[in-house]
Amino acid sequence: MLLTDLLHPGMLEALAGAGHGASVLLTDGHYPASTAVGPRARVVHLNVAPGLLDVPSVLDVLLRAVPVESAQVMVPPEGEPEPVAIADYRARLGTVPVESLDRFAFYDAARSPDLALAIVTADTRTYANLLLTIGVRADTAPH
Repeated sequence: MLLTDLLHPGMLEALAGAGHGASVLLTDGHYPASTAVGPRARVVHLNVAPGLLDVPSVLDVLLRAVPVESAQVMVPPEGEPEPVAIADYRARLGTVPVESLDRFAFYDAARSPDLALAIVTADTRTYANLLLTIGVRADTAPH
């Protein structure tokens, strides 16, 4: 029996095989997951119905399961306001640095061979995509 809240077998397998510097992609329901993910990424579809499972719900579980070193968000063209989703991610990630990328730069980053896991959600918000870089586990062993 696992003590983590994360119970999805495919996600656990992909995260267990990922190390420091690997990345995890959380997508909204609009993301082109069949063409804009890394070649070795495990793709997990959680998009059962529009809005049924969103990126923040998955993010909260992931943040309790893996250390996050940094993050990247997809932003709209210059001059458009920052989407609500991005402000939400910044708040949830706390002190984790968050870099803004335009749509095509974000797609390029998500196509990296370092992408270990892509999680497709049914989030209906636009620009609700988030790319996490896995950090280093804190040393919790007694000395």
